[in-house]
Amino acid sequence: MKLLSFRTPQGASHGVLRGETVTDLGRRTRYPTLRALLEAGEEGLAAARAETAADHTLPDLALLPPLPDAGKIIGIGLNYRSHVAEQAGREPPPFPRVFSRWNDSVVGHGEALLRPKASLQFDYEGELAIVIGRPGRHIAKADAYAHIAGYACFCDGSVRDWQQHTTTSGKNFFRSGACGPFFVTADEVGDPTTLTLRSRLNGEEVQHASTGDLIYDIPTLLHYVSTITPLAPGDIIASGTPEGVGSRRTPPRWLRAGDVFEVEITGLGTLRNHVIDEEG
Repeated sequence: MKLLSFRTPQGASHGVLRGETVTDLGRRTRYPTLRALLEAGEEGLAAARAETAADHTLPDLALLPPLPDAGKIIGIGLNYRSHVAEQAGREPPPFPRVFSRWNDSVVGHGEALLRPKASLQFDYEGELAIVIGRPGRHIAKADAYAHIAGYACFCDGSVRDWQQHTTTSGKNFFRSGACGPFFVTADEVGDPTTLTLRSRLNGEEVQHASTGDLIYDIPTLLHYVSTITPLAPGDIIASGTPEGVGSRRTPPRWLRAGDVFEVEITGLGTLRNHVIDEEG
């Protein structure tokens, strides 16, 4: 299934996308959000599958991040060998590099990314996001995939000069990242290590990689992160970006107002956002 969240004149809701039509699960089930649906486990997913009414058409909806109330958004830094290699003198990290993003730093498909007025060094990173569906602590690598609800495209927008202050500073500017347009349940994705990730800036491909090129694979990430903190349904792990980021180009290629950045991953659709300048 393709699950998404959106705005309607009656307020925020969520649903199932089938073709170009959307079943409004907020209207038709007892689950007020996708996070609540995931917390209900198989019962929630079964309820979503059972509803087939065409309540909306996709072009008429303003999309939110698939999980606008995600409990935790966890980023992984330097997790593609190609991205490490493009940074002169860097070695692969000895452990996964973990950081967090706040919910208000992430927008949905079609919404504007804000280039902050505090910096000109606004960079792009296309990533595969992992959506947690089953809670767990100290998750064994062999059990990791059983804890995954699905996958989505993610833009880990980064403000590079502020990232030198702390990773948290550079990764959490208001409305600097994006997720969507939906997430696809794991049963429909198959092997997540065989997907192709492409990022485009104004139509030009700037990143191209296989999701199998991660330094720390998906089971390792779930094991490592769940050793630090319990993972819960609706948590998101953004698994890292490959080479091609703007800060490593000569000259650097920063996002500017009017730019359009896209992340496309096999079977997960295309996340598209335009850039505007922060006012004030």
